[in-house]
Amino acid sequence: MKELVILCEELSMKEMLREFLPKIFDDNVIIKYIVFDGKRDLRKRVSRKLKAYQNNSARFLIILDQDTCDCYELKREITQKCETTHKKFIVRIVCRELESWYLADLSAVEKGFRIPGLSLKQNKEKFRNPDKIAHAAEELQKLVPHYQKVSGSREIGKFLSITNNRSKSFHAFVTGCQKLLENDITH
Repeated sequence: MKELVILCEELSMKEMLREFLPKIFDDNVIIKYIVFDGKRDLRKRVSRKLKAYQNNSARFLIILDQDTCDCYELKREITQKCETTHKKFIVRIVCRELESWYLADLSAVEKGFRIPGLSLKQNKEKFRNPDKIAHAAEELQKLVPHYQKVSGSREIGKFLSITNNRSKSFHAFVTGCQKLLENDITH
C-alpha cells in the first residue's frame, strides 16, 4: 500500500479531492488529508507537519490557491520549506483559485448542480482559459447562485473529468499526482 498525504489550505479543496482522486488512484493508495486554516496557516506550518509525519515512505502533495500571489514565487517558497524535511513531495498551485478548475469543466458543474445546458457556455471566450479569470468564485456564483464552497466542491468533484478540463494548472496537478506515486518526483 502506498500512502499519499495531501496538505491543502481549506476544507473545500479537501472535499473536492475526496470525490475526484479515486478517478486517478486505485485501492492500493491510502489517502490522508491535513487541512489548514487558509494559505497563511499552510505557509507557516507546512514544514513542521511534514517533519512530524511518522511514515517515512509516505508521499506528500501540497496544494494551494494562487490567489493574487506570484505562482512561481509561492511554489518556490513552499518548496524550500519542504526540502528541509527530506520527505518526498510535490507542490501544486491552483491558478487563481479552486473555482477556476470548476469553470474549466462546466460539464462537471452542470452535472453537479443539475443545470441543463450550462456546459454549452464552455466555448465562450471567458471560459476558454479559466486560469486567467481573476475572481473565479464570483464568476461561478453568477452561473450557480446557490453555490457554496464546501458542498459545491463536493458535488462538482464527483464529475470533474481527468481529460476534459481546460485548466493547465489542473492538468499539472493530475500529472504531478501520478508522478509522485511513481517515484518520478518533480516539485
